[in-house]
Amino acid sequence: MESASSPEPAALLGWRLLALVYDLFPALALWMLASAAFTFGYYETGHAVRENIAPFSALQLALWLLCWLLTGAYAVLSWHRGGQTLGMRPWRLRVVAAGGGNASWRALLERYAVGTASLLLVGAGFWWAWIDRDRLTWHDRASATRLLRAPGKAPGNA
Repeated sequence: MESASSPEPAALLGWRLLALVYDLFPALALWMLASAAFTFGYYETGHAVRENIAPFSALQLALWLLCWLLTGAYAVLSWHRGGQTLGMRPWRLRVVAAGGGNASWRALLERYAVGTASLLLVGAGFWWAWIDRDRLTWHDRASATRLLRAPGKAPGNA
């Protein structure tokens, strides 16, 4: 539900997806750094240079967990610091508490966790916004946060 004091409308699904695609690039950079560290560490333990980390091994699962944690740190720290990730800035999106103002650490962590579950379920929590009366996703509702879009400048008013 939109705050009466906020002139900013809730972000529609398309803006959310554009921000997610944009945020994939900083996430990929973090994943590559983590993968490089794991790979170099793996070779340093005496494995051949052309030997890969075994699929579904404890080491590979640890790498996936680290990538998820790094992505969460990027998102939650960005939301806490200014309400936006890099991908949200061009689209003028920001995360706020349901009542307005800054969201708590707990709310932002819940937002990330439920958003992850939503993505793992083929984006079901995002698609839910199409039928939700307030156009909210699962992670909006679960974390009591909202994604708002600031009004843009009118064309020709630079």
